[in-house]
Amino acid sequence: MQTHVVPVGFDYDRMIAPLIRDQFDVDRVILLEGTVGSEANVEYSRNIARKLEQDFRNLLGAETVREKLTDVYDYDAAFERAYDLINAELDREEGVDEGDEREVWVNLCSMPRPVSFAFATAAHSIMVERQDDRDRIHTYYTAPEKYLETELAEELRATRDLLGDLDAADLDPEALADAGVDPDRVADRLASTTDLLAEFDERGTTIGAKRIGDSHVIELPVASFQNVKPFEELVLFTLGEHGEFESVSELAETLADDLNEEYTDSFRSKVIYNVDRLGPGGKGYIEREERGKSYRTTLSRIGQLWVRAHADEDRDLA
Repeated sequence: MQTHVVPVGFDYDRMIAPLIRDQFDVDRVILLEGTVGSEANVEYSRNIARKLEQDFRNLLGAETVREKLTDVYDYDAAFERAYDLINAELDREEGVDEGDEREVWVNLCSMPRPVSFAFATAAHSIMVERQDDRDRIHTYYTAPEKYLETELAEELRATRDLLGDLDAADLDPEALADAGVDPDRVADRLASTTDLLAEFDERGTTIGAKRIGDSHVIELPVASFQNVKPFEELVLFTLGEHGEFESVSELAETLADDLNEEYTDSFRSKVIYNVDRLGPGGKGYIEREERGKSYRTTLSRIGQLWVRAHADEDRDLA
């Protein structure tokens, strides 16, 4: 039994065509719609989602639900959503026959890149944490047979040439008026079409770099490919709660207080060992910045995502 997680952008065929052609056994589909962008873009994506919802049901007989992604540029929120969603679908028993297992397939073709990378990274992280289930988690991509942008541009060029011929022709104004053609409107459309094609030829299909938050760059962290042990979890959650520590000794003292343990050289060494395992030379969840004889210790970006994704889990500090 398969659940397909499909972030919806401006594509239709790549969301459903490969599943029909390759005869996938799809019984459940989760369509994720973005709600950020121009009104026209949001409405266009919403229309695609409506059509996909209908066709997944009619053509594949799949239970189909539509959910919203509040901000398609919020990588951290997308990672957390993906982490929770994939885990929930793996554990979903409804509709699964006895002796069968549910697989989760994540389509990475559409939606802005932060969502696609977040879902891919979350899926890979879960593969590491759930070794026995890694064969039930899949991420996939489908290449289009052709891109419409260049064809649209060629049609626009033909339209520009036609408008240019009309604008240059010495046509009878009364005849044009009788035909419902406004010469000024022809000139305006010719100018705007010419400008748009010039931008397309110079810049391609996009313009500028959008500011998101405080930066024009969204960092896409790489998932760790090692599991996290229980004491390492305590270190990560403690860093997540406090933000940073001026030294590993300060972190060790806090952990000892939380665990009601005596702060000894042995306990401090245990913390240092685990911080090293979680650091840049190990699993990459912790960053350490040298400050004199001490090391300022904080979570890395992927460490912050790990804590955020696991924040609701029950933890035993005893």
